Amino acid sequence: MRCPYCDCVKSKVVDKRGSENFRVTRRRRECLECGKRYTTYERIESIDIIVVKKDGKREQFERQKLERGIMKACEKRPVSIDEIKKLVSDIELHLRNKASTEIPSNLIGRLVMTRLKKLDKVSYIRFASVYKDFKDPEEFQEEISKIK
Repeated sequence: MRCPYCDCVKSKVVDKRGSENFRVTRRRRECLECGKRYTTYERIESIDIIVVKKDGKREQFERQKLERGIMKACEKRPVSIDEIKKLVSDIELHLRNKASTEIPSNLIGRLVMTRLKKLDKVSYIRFASVYKDFKDPEEFQEEISKIK
């Protein structure tokens, strides 16, 4: 770390604090050359997840978009917001632990369906109807018979 006043590389940490749920570390430093103090911040560089759509388009993963889709499927169902947030966090963690940062959208859909099936079967059917693009009632009936 270079001193912003004299450009010296020698400094000592005078104070250190975590902030933003410990995602950022604030350090108060003192230059050993000129004696002036300055603040530095250290944060983990987040890895961007790229979602590869069916048509080949690529877009950045949006946690809020995933959360909205799941909330819509769980609307008026006995599923708490905390359960939805945990489900979304689990899926995001799973995606971040993948070897590749490019994730096919169908993988995300399958992860959501697997977890929703355990959480609430009606929400699962709602999500599946959009994800699998049901065209007629027979497709609903087939999916319902699979989970019985």
